[in-house]
Amino acid sequence: MTVPRVPGARLRHGRVSLALSFFVQGAVFALLVTRIPAIQERYGISDGLLPVFLAAVPVLAGVGSFVAEQVVKRVRAGRVLRCVQPVVCLALLAVGSVGSMAQAAVALGVFGLSVGALDASMNMLGVSLQRAYGRSIMLGFHAAYSLGGIAGASLAWAGAHWKLSLALLYGPVVAVLVPLALLVGRWFVDRDRRDPVEGGAGPAAAVVPVAMRVLLPLCLVMACAYIGDSTVSNWSAKYLQDVLGSSEQLATVPYNVYMVTTLLGRAVGDLGVRRFGAVAVVRTGAVVAAGGFAVVAAAPGAWTGMAGFTLLGFGLCVIVPQTFAAAGRYAGEQHGPGASDLAVARLNIFNYVGFLIGSPLVGALGDSWSYRGAMLVPMALVLVTLVYARSFGAPEARYGDGYERPRTADVG
Repeated sequence: MTVPRVPGARLRHGRVSLALSFFVQGAVFALLVTRIPAIQERYGISDGLLPVFLAAVPVLAGVGSFVAEQVVKRVRAGRVLRCVQPVVCLALLAVGSVGSMAQAAVALGVFGLSVGALDASMNMLGVSLQRAYGRSIMLGFHAAYSLGGIAGASLAWAGAHWKLSLALLYGPVVAVLVPLALLVGRWFVDRDRRDPVEGGAGPAAAVVPVAMRVLLPLCLVMACAYIGDSTVSNWSAKYLQDVLGSSEQLATVPYNVYMVTTLLGRAVGDLGVRRFGAVAVVRTGAVVAAGGFAVVAAAPGAWTGMAGFTLLGFGLCVIVPQTFAAAGRYAGEQHGPGASDLAVARLNIFNYVGFLIGSPLVGALGDSWSYRGAMLVPMALVLVTLVYARSFGAPEARYGDGYERPRTADVG
């Protein structure tokens, strides 16, 4: 399959703009999840009702991802992203400033639906740009997301420290992020669609979707990776404090360390893929992540547990971006460019499946058995990646590394 010519400067602009979009989403999502206790207190949401609110967001996000899969059959992914990212930002503001629990539920519902479409369309564009570049750049986009998450969590900490209301915290941030999202959207590049530089932006050709049975190994890997990720985000503080006997202050550190190591791993991960190939990088990530869970489960004290969570960040960080890249590459090679978008949207649903399963699974096992033993379950699940690691190298066609070479010499 040939790759249409797109000027290198345009690809570079598209890459930077998409990285900024990932950054914005990372910041927005962190601002929501790190202030859940404040949201609960503001609207008087009971402990029994809170899990329903929290579960509704990923469920609706899965619906949003499915809707995006249908929409991109007719509309470019970049246009979807330009439309839904401001909606996500405004929904965050609404969550912090509406007047009743019912209105907050509606705002969270809008957030969930739009964030599913946003996650799907962002990764569609990332896969498309990676194909245009002819080398791994997908981890860099997810590094931008991690950096945004760190920025958002830091802003949330400052808001809590200064006792700012949610509206006062979210308002100025959204006032900056919405114009930024609208601005960067002007330079998105839908690389795998009929492009204006080819002589028209007519409707896409009929798309042949990839059979679900073909995507199942990657869907399973995605779900297992997010079970591991949700285990860290939901249980690291409790585990360090209740099981390993740390102080309350020290218990807040593992997730921050995890986010930083995720950022560092993704920042250099593309170089590893280019040098050693996606299969080797994913296998290494799975082994390192499993080792991290093993260290956490066996840790005699808090600092050893912290080392385990550090390993988890370095291991898990490479799996999700490479899963998106593998699905998009395979679908594009086998069924054409449009099929790549559909495969990414379908795979994205299993992001939320893993998130929904992970936290309740570890909590149930911890309560009925032991939290040390519970940590061995995500360890075993992440090792499932080794069974399906070869899927990350398919198809091994023309160039051995699985990537098309770009048709321009000035891609940066």
